[in-house]
Amino acid sequence: MALAVGLAWFVLLSFSAEASHGGFTADLIQRDSPLSPWYDSSTTHFDRLHNAFRRSIAHANRFIKPSPNTIQSEIVPSGGEYLMNISIGTPPVEVLGIADTGSDLIWTQCKPCKQCFNQNPPLFDPKLSSTYRTIPCQSNSCSNLEEASCGADRGDTCVYSYLYGDRSFTRGSLALETFIIGSDSSRPILLPKIIFGCGHENGGTFDESGSGLIGLGGGPLSFISQLNGGKFSYCLVPTSDKSSVASRISFGTAGIVSGNGAVSTPLVSKQPDTFYYLTLEGISVGEKRLSYKTSQSTKVVAASEGNIIIDSGTTLTLLPPGFHDDIVSALEVGINAERVSDPRGVLSLCFRSKSDQDIDVPVITAHFSGADVKLQALNTFARVEDDMVCFTMIPSDDVAIFGNLAQMNFLVGYDLEDRTVSFKPADCTKH
Repeated sequence: MALAVGLAWFVLLSFSAEASHGGFTADLIQRDSPLSPWYDSSTTHFDRLHNAFRRSIAHANRFIKPSPNTIQSEIVPSGGEYLMNISIGTPPVEVLGIADTGSDLIWTQCKPCKQCFNQNPPLFDPKLSSTYRTIPCQSNSCSNLEEASCGADRGDTCVYSYLYGDRSFTRGSLALETFIIGSDSSRPILLPKIIFGCGHENGGTFDESGSGLIGLGGGPLSFISQLNGGKFSYCLVPTSDKSSVASRISFGTAGIVSGNGAVSTPLVSKQPDTFYYLTLEGISVGEKRLSYKTSQSTKVVAASEGNIIIDSGTTLTLLPPGFHDDIVSALEVGINAERVSDPRGVLSLCFRSKSDQDIDVPVITAHFSGADVKLQALNTFARVEDDMVCFTMIPSDDVAIFGNLAQMNFLVGYDLEDRTVSFKPADCTKH
């Protein structure tokens, strides 16, 4: 049994991005990898793993229905799971932003700054770019914003205001600009007239390693929605792999998932449209199928549409307590090993195990509408101490999320046009 360890991820759209037939592919690098600006060599492997689990729980709060005084896509920016390194403007200026599947608006800090957080990369100055254009208040793009206005000092320019779940914020001008991925060593990928926010007032818990945020959600202003066809896919390398091969993310036609072994399930349209909702009908532990039920369910009923969010930025999988308890009970029967408690109190089902060979984990199958996804041991259990493995699905009263541990070694494709999410078993160490 090969067990993965689930750390949070970030994506670096590196300068080796490959373009082909309207699509392009780039590297994904783990947030806690030595290649990350967030890497802390003073922490142990298990510490980083548990930090990822804790971030996972905090990260899930952004999916809870927001109050009327906040925007729909709440996130915790300091818990950003990806970084995207691109260039914007003419001449191009490198921008390093948190990339997030739970947010839509692309924005970066801009000169002049009325209020800005410290950042290592240089600030973008729109006055120096020949391709920068502000967007008028009457535009459809402006009306897609939750909060927008026409500032007295900015004429007809659409002024956006975003407030995040942890009270971080950005305010500025909505604009069009050229985005560039690539360099002299590979054919640059030019994406003209991308809508983004030029932030003149920004603050909160943003990290100085970054310069803003790049939304990969399903809303109309996200980076994905602005690409032709609204397609992207990724393949997450198990973190137990020692080859240092980067994971990959593909956009456009390069993001199509098809062929032998691929299964697809409908994307369910719900509000907010930022998030990717799927329908989970049940989960099987070995041959025992358990029907999805909410914590309020007293009997088995048909699973409601869009009952779970798929998110690559959440490490753990979160399930309704009653449904989670049914799975835990089945695993206790199916696993012949000593049950122990997680000393850090995060995970609910742990077993004593000194090697991956001394515990036999049943095959767990996620039954999505129209798509059975057979999970391996690395998708459902992680070694959290030298002599302990734990189940990486936890109970949650508030929201159900299919996290990134469950997605490792799958090619996972999103198609906003056909409204599907596809899964295909893969060895993500081989590109």
